[in-house]
Amino acid sequence: MVEHWSVRSITRALLPILLVLTVLELVGGLTLGSFEAMLLQYPTLLILVPVMIGTAGNLGSILSARMSTAFHLGMLSFEWTDEQLLGNMITTVLLAVSVFPVVGAGGWAIIAVTGNPRLSVRMVVTVALVSGLILAFLAILVAVIATYAAYRFEANPDDVVIPVVTNVCDVLGVLVLFAVVQLLVS
Repeated sequence: MVEHWSVRSITRALLPILLVLTVLELVGGLTLGSFEAMLLQYPTLLILVPVMIGTAGNLGSILSARMSTAFHLGMLSFEWTDEQLLGNMITTVLLAVSVFPVVGAGGWAIIAVTGNPRLSVRMVVTVALVSGLILAFLAILVAVIATYAAYRFEANPDDVVIPVVTNVCDVLGVLVLFAVVQLLVS
């Protein structure tokens, strides 16, 4: 049974999770630092980093909030045939398909106006789209696992899932973006 809301119960549930997530964010920051030379070589990628990370976290947070609400309403079954779960997953992928190319084109346009983009708009949009689709699927996976874990450990998903998904998607955003850049640009 989910405990009654109190500062103490939320702190007890979140403190260990937030400590682990802090270490995870440090790993993401160190990974980002290891790609400094590439970011300076391709300024468009430098602009994409915070936007990709934020957008991936936002997609995961939206899905997590919807799943948490469905959980509280008793409408989430954690079965792959669950229409609501599938609908939310499809919506997340469609959001990624529509948002990430705009992110790529916008990043390229900013650099084109202020300097030399060094990468074609097609390449930047492709990097953003491929990274975004991979991040959407990873965000779905993380959100489902985090929500299910909250359910199994009798934690309130409102307190646990969004911080977990947002932080994990931040780190995954860095890792996926640079993996895609390594494959497509280098």
